[in-house]
Amino acid sequence: MRSLLKKEIQSFLGSLIGYIVIVVFLTTIGLLMWIFPGNNNVLDSGYASIDTLFAVAPWVFMFLIPAITMRSFADEKKAGTIEFLLTRPLTDVQIILSKYFSGVILVAIALLPTLVYFGTVYFLGSPIGNIDLGAMWGSYIGLLFLASGFVSIGIFASSITENQIISFIVAIFLCFFIYIGFDFISSLALFGPIDLLILKLGISEHYNSMSRGVIDTRDVVYFLSIITLFILITKTVLSSRKW
Repeated sequence: MRSLLKKEIQSFLGSLIGYIVIVVFLTTIGLLMWIFPGNNNVLDSGYASIDTLFAVAPWVFMFLIPAITMRSFADEKKAGTIEFLLTRPLTDVQIILSKYFSGVILVAIALLPTLVYFGTVYFLGSPIGNIDLGAMWGSYIGLLFLASGFVSIGIFASSITENQIISFIVAIFLCFFIYIGFDFISSLALFGPIDLLILKLGISEHYNSMSRGVIDTRDVVYFLSIITLFILITKTVLSSRKW
């Protein structure tokens, strides 16, 4: 499993797509935080905060993570190497986890340079260091959980087709729906007392909770459940080839 994980990471970083994802992410966040005028601009707002990063990142990830994961299984199917991959001395779950963790690691690599933004805001504070560190670290943890959930969704989308574009579109739709779709449905007030339950099925509710700096066990369990669910569904899709 370790060798396959290493191969997947090298495949990402050995192609343009890995670097494009990182550059696009950092450029988008940087422009909104420092260049484009408005409330999201740190210098315009007058507050030492990197809330813009955590508000915008989920929407950027909604497109960039499907771009990372769309090749995972779709490319293997199109190239005809999926059968060889499945006959390796690895279980289906190990193969899926190798591709999954490679995607998560790439996202983590993309997030690391944003610590520069944090350092800049930290020294811009008056006095220096006048920033809510608890909320910031909670937001980073929440963002990693959110990204990990999106990666699991993208891996699943890639497993159901050999067309990378279809995988990309399906992953975006699923990420969008699970992130904000349940919020919209609950706002319609069609289901009475279970509206709150529907709201809590969405990722944004749990992500926003963690962004306040409180790491609630219920939020952690939710994200782990989403990740596990899509990994198990992906395993079912791969196993269906043997039926």
